[in-house]
Amino acid sequence: QVQLVESGGGLVQAGGSLRLSCAASGSSSNINVMGWYRQAPGKQRELVAVMSSGGTTTYADSVKGRFTISRDNAKNTVYLQMNSLKPEDTAIYYCNFKRIMLPPTTYWGQGTQVTVSS
Repeated sequence: QVQLVESGGGLVQAGGSLRLSCAASGSSSNINVMGWYRQAPGKQRELVAVMSSGGTTTYADSVKGRFTISRDNAKNTVYLQMNSLKPEDTAIYYCNFKRIMLPPTTYWGQGTQVTVSS
């Protein structure tokens, strides 16, 4: 019952920056965790960064210091500012929404491609 729409992906050179956005619509809860996962071909999907509605953040070690997650709870929108991009950041980035209140439910966006050239 939650729809997630991502935007902001694209092609950049190593060292460049991108900003991803994800807007949630439909029925939702005030208590949730939103954020980003990514998946490269042949690899499993991995957590990039997530942020709870209370402001708690979790980052993958590989992106700490380079990526910053933020959210606007009033707009049900989460952002990912990606700086100092590396070729190994190339992947499809998926927005994720997890409802904490019962019943716990997870929703996924359609994904947006991020490609970093060397």
